[in-house]
Amino acid sequence: MAQDDSALSVTPKTAATTEPTITPQKKLTLIPLIFLIYFEVAGGPYGEEPVVKAAGPFFALLGFLIFPFIWSVPEALITAELTTAMPGNGGFVLWADRAFGPFWGSLMGTWKFLSGVINIASFPVLCIQYLTKVFPVFASGYPRYVAILGSTLALSFLNYTGLTIVGYAAVVLAVVSLAPFILMSVIAIPKIHPHRWIGMGQKGVKKDWNLFFNTLFWNLNFWDNVSTLAGEVDKPKKTFPMALLVAVIFTCVSYLVPLFAVTGSVSVDQSLWETGFHAQAAEMIAGKWLKIWIEIGAVLSAVGLFEAQLSSSAYQVLGMAEIGILPKAFGVRSKWFNTPWLGIVISTVIAIAVSYLNFTDIVSSANFLYSLGMLLEFAAFLWLRWESPFMKRPYRIPLKFPLLVIMCLIPSGFLVFIMVIATKTVILVSGIMTVAGIACFLFIKLCKKKRWAKFNIYQPEEEEEERDEDASGTGLL
Repeated sequence: MAQDDSALSVTPKTAATTEPTITPQKKLTLIPLIFLIYFEVAGGPYGEEPVVKAAGPFFALLGFLIFPFIWSVPEALITAELTTAMPGNGGFVLWADRAFGPFWGSLMGTWKFLSGVINIASFPVLCIQYLTKVFPVFASGYPRYVAILGSTLALSFLNYTGLTIVGYAAVVLAVVSLAPFILMSVIAIPKIHPHRWIGMGQKGVKKDWNLFFNTLFWNLNFWDNVSTLAGEVDKPKKTFPMALLVAVIFTCVSYLVPLFAVTGSVSVDQSLWETGFHAQAAEMIAGKWLKIWIEIGAVLSAVGLFEAQLSSSAYQVLGMAEIGILPKAFGVRSKWFNTPWLGIVISTVIAIAVSYLNFTDIVSSANFLYSLGMLLEFAAFLWLRWESPFMKRPYRIPLKFPLLVIMCLIPSGFLVFIMVIATKTVILVSGIMTVAGIACFLFIKLCKKKRWAKFNIYQPEEEEEERDEDASGTGLL
């Protein structure tokens, strides 16, 4: 029998009691979910500029046209299939646990959680950096520390008020932060010279492919982060595929339209294409008023990114408690807002600690850990398709297994490339974090054995007896 969309596919029960678990009311609908996915991945064209600096306009445009099909689409498709098959909080942790067991689920949780909270730490810092242009007092010292702490706590409290508020806030933030780019692109139309789009870069400037690919990767990843919110989504088996489809298209368009407009209408030294150049280009195209609007939009975008990624990290902690990887206490919810307040607190505390560090190598390490997690995610997806072909999949990627292998191998090759070019420091830090994650798993295992804490028991739903050839989803793209 097909399961109702409002039911979780994971039924956590506490070993010490037979009382049924109350399923949380799901409140996140299609529109807020689309914009939460958008802020998980992009948050606007802020940060895309270095691709032009690295390789010139032609390769920058080509990269944002092709890379989504190599990376974003496969990740979004896999997220749609596995999230609708197992619509419980925890997302990718649940998939790895189901495919390979608790150890790999725990390791996936370590890799993805650490990469997520380190990303969270960067957004309040970015907000303060923009504010220093108006209020120089925040540039350094005690005022800067207080500003970072205050903004982080304020944004975390907004997250505490619930996904519904966060979701609709994401809609407003997206509209306000993208509006100046739409205006800039329209005003730029008469000034566009199409021949500039095929520019290969300035003569004598060596192409920086490392910067090029890392920038593309940074701007187009994290599609699977939203899977940790699946337990809070209304009718996830129908909502997730549609939300991912719209978010993929919306994200790609939001990157490409301003890039076509600026590269076609503005001719400047290639070295000027640093992060934030779009604001300078807006002043050249329309005036200082539009530059200020884009700078304000950058702050709002950082707020949206913070909220979306904090939600994912907090609900990941909740999901890991629901399937018994973490003690039951980690799944506690607020009585007022039904949000995972302990997960929010843990994520916020780590983010605050990291935000005061010089974390260039740590951020690179977060990318390294994220790459490890994605390789495990691809492996879990393929294994579940091979080992559990009769699992109920309301959305199924319409490809045979050999083509699915190819679909996963292409982005996996890119992940391996990102890891190979990592510095020794990044590899060392990532190794230490991985060892810490393994130690945490062993300690949790000891806690279970000694009964030092209460744990939920992971009980996946029964696999279907018949092959689900008539899945309700017919294709995401």
